[in-house]
Formats: sequence, C-alpha cells, structure tokens
Amino acid sequence: MKINDKSGYKPYTASDGRYEQMQYKRCGKSGIQLPMISLGLWHNFGHADDLLKAQQILRTAFDHGIVHFDLANNYGPPYGSAETNFGRLFKEDFESHRDELFISSKAGYDMWPGPYGNLGSRKYLISSLDQSLKRMNLDYVDLFYHHRPDPDTPLEETMSALDFIVRSGRALYVGISNYPADLAKRAIEILNDLGTPCLIHQARYSMFDRWVEGGLLDVLGNTGVGCIAFSPLEQGMLTNKYVKGIPEGSRAARSMTYLERETVEKNLPKIKALHEIAQNRGQSLSDMAIAWLLKDERVTSVLVGVSSSEQLVANVKALDNLGFSSDELEKIQNVLN
Repeated sequence: MKINDKSGYKPYTASDGRYEQMQYKRCGKSGIQLPMISLGLWHNFGHADDLLKAQQILRTAFDHGIVHFDLANNYGPPYGSAETNFGRLFKEDFESHRDELFISSKAGYDMWPGPYGNLGSRKYLISSLDQSLKRMNLDYVDLFYHHRPDPDTPLEETMSALDFIVRSGRALYVGISNYPADLAKRAIEILNDLGTPCLIHQARYSMFDRWVEGGLLDVLGNTGVGCIAFSPLEQGMLTNKYVKGIPEGSRAARSMTYLERETVEKNLPKIKALHEIAQNRGQSLSDMAIAWLLKDERVTSVLVGVSSSEQLVANVKALDNLGFSSDELEKIQNVLN
C-alpha cells in the first residue's frame, strides 16, 4: 500500500564533499581545528520551533563542513529543549558521524529553582552537564564551558569542577565564556596548574561590540587560548536587512527587548556606510562582518545562529573573501569610530 506522506522528509546521507566546503583554523595552541563558521543552537531549536526546519539546518551545516554545534543547558525555549531536540536529531542523523563532530554545551545561567541551579558551584556544573548529556543522547561533549563568571563562588572551585569534568570523561575540553580579561587570565592560570588547559573563550564580538579588544584578546593570544565570537551580526543589524530602514515584521519593528528600534535607528548611518564598503568588496554586509572578525588570528571561529538553511549557506560565503586591504580597513575603522 502506498504511503501518502507529503512532508518531503528523506533519510539523511551526508555529502561526500563536505570537507571541501569549509576552511578550518587551529584553536589557540591545541590540537583542535574548528570550522571558521560554527553553528549555534541558541534560537530556532526549541519546542516552539519547526523541528523539520531545525533538522534541515543541521544537515546543511554538516554538508558544508560545519562540524561544531554549540548548545547550552538553557537554550530553548523552554530551557533544555534545544538540547533535547538536538539529541533526537543527533540520534536520527549524526550518530554514525559522532567522531567527526565537535559538540559543546555550557552552564552558568539559571536552569532550575533553588541554590544549586545557577552560577558556578561544583554541584551545579556537574549536575547540569549530567542532565545535558541525557538530553542530547551523548556519552560526553567535546567541549564544556562555564557560561559566565560567578561573583560569589571561588574561581578555584569553578575551575576545579571543569578539571574534574574532563578527568571523569564527561568532556574532552573545557572553556569559559563572557569572562573579562582579568578573570579570564586567572581562570586560564588555574586550569593550567590543574593540568586541564582552557581550550577557548566564547565572547560576544562584532563590529558594533568590540569590548574584547580592551584586553581580552591580548590575554587569549598570550596564553594560547582560542576565541570564538558569538552575535557577530548584532541581531541582524550587520546584515542587509536594515540598510533602507526598519522593515515591517523585523525584530526591531516588533520592539523585541534584545533589538530595540532606537538602537537600529542610531546605527543606521554606520550600517549604510558599511554596506557600501561591503558592496565595493563584492560581499554582503553580513559576509564582510564575519570576514572582519576572522581577520584576527586570535579568533578561531565565528558562531552564527540562523533561521534557515539558505541563511547558513549565505554566511558560509563570507569565507570566499577574507582578505582586507589597508584602505578597506581604514574606511571601516573610520565608520566605526
């Protein structure tokens, strides 16, 4: 009897040419090479999202050599659902490719009620990772981050928990995220003393948010730790979306808390000027924004979040033109100042 399934779903077979689609970069002074474009699952993988679309994004990523998938315990919504959905899709499509993948997760923000469901205690970090592994159907993650500094827990306790996580086989590597330069330096030193080096620091970094240039990148460069940049397109401001103003239906038009209309309006002159520079380079603004981050040798990878496979493929095109002339860099700097 014929099955009347019109969903268009097909079992997945990975592209044989997937590693020809991507460029890789060594992560600090380590044995790890990451794709220059990595996929973040912060948005579009929760229970409120289209799981078939999420599956297609993951398949497209892997087919283009994107082997690094980045999650956190509280990604969703609701919290934990991105890991749950990823675990389901991993089991269905990627289990046979586990040794090709570099999967990361994090803990540090609120996850469950009570004193042990937040921040940086040993109990929270280990418990959270155990929960994450169950949700993702994994025996281990390749990389586990402390997601943010804890002002009250001794840094030695947090870093010793990361050391234990590696020694217990729950993760192969550890990293930190959102740490200022001084705390990052101390955390890296503690981990080195414990014998579990810090692999990478995940930091918000874009043309419009350059706080890492105030000392953090120097710390990472001097200590041999990689940097992976998240929010490289500033919630869509560094794309062609707002070049002609704020379109109806966009994030800024809906007054979402993480991208206010006033923020976009204030940056419109810069957006338009950067768009013109990008056009002269034969790139979209988003491609140039990604390439601009990767020009720094200390930046290992750029973490993108996408709502469609087409958007992801467009981001990968940034790698076609990573070079900048001194004149282009000067023009960009003049716009950003």
